[in-house]
Amino acid sequence: MKRKGLPERTGSRPSTTPTNPHTQLDQHPEELVVRELVRRVFALPDVEERPSAISVPGARALWLRNEETPGGRRSAARRRELAHIHPLADGSMHAALPPELAEEAREKGWAEQHPVARMGYISPNVVMIYAPRHAGEIEIVAGLVAESYRYAGGRRS
Repeated sequence: MKRKGLPERTGSRPSTTPTNPHTQLDQHPEELVVRELVRRVFALPDVEERPSAISVPGARALWLRNEETPGGRRSAARRRELAHIHPLADGSMHAALPPELAEEAREKGWAEQHPVARMGYISPNVVMIYAPRHAGEIEIVAGLVAESYRYAGGRRS
């Protein structure tokens, strides 16, 4: 995602649970939309798919392949788990975004702060990125994950 600012997300925000497990309750994507999102995010260099160490069973996590990332900075998430996609029907994701982007994503309707972050137990820039509702939103959601990847690894595009 070349950063020019996020567009506003149209429509209302989805309903979510206020505590763990933090899940999206409505506005669920079709399976084809999630498949395309998965294809894009797991194509990031030096990323591998593993089960999540911190999410619900069935969550598909993006893990940095190396303990130390190219920028010398550890993953912003737990261990090397960069982000994870919740299983269908949900399709939302959790990721740590650069702080200013986390704020922008929340303001423009693409994300909300993780409830554990609101309680101060994890970094305030850990967010739920809402599931893309249709193909037109995949690029934005995949772009947010790519920004999380760069933030975790110190990479610049």
